[in-house]
Amino acid sequence: MDKQTLIEHLNQDLAGELSAIIQYISYAAKATGPYRPQLSAFFLEEVADEQLHAQFLANKIVALGGEPTTVPEPVPAASSNREMLEAVLAAERKALADYTQRAREADEFGDKGLAVQLEDMVRDESSHAEESERILTDWPL
Repeated sequence: MDKQTLIEHLNQDLAGELSAIIQYISYAAKATGPYRPQLSAFFLEEVADEQLHAQFLANKIVALGGEPTTVPEPVPAASSNREMLEAVLAAERKALADYTQRAREADEFGDKGLAVQLEDMVRDESSHAEESERILTDWPL
């Protein structure tokens, strides 16, 4: 794993975190129905973790000599609470897989501190995915 490739991959992760922040904020505003207060709160509670992830990634990219992206990945359109929850779950699963891979790459690159931080982020994303799955359990179609 060379430094430039690692920077590029971390920037892809940063774009995903920027997208997640936008996704959670917009979905919190769009939540409807009798569970709107709870869903809105759930979405907004996730923003802080995603911001911490984004800040860590941006700082690490700069420390490695790169330029952090300011362009998020596209936010999936969703027109119902269920679609929003499904989109969030898909994004969390993708982040989980990406950070698992990135931790391996950081180990290969020889940056144990980065690998450990990425593994912590795997734990965070896993928890977010599990919570989304639990909310979707028995959610009406």
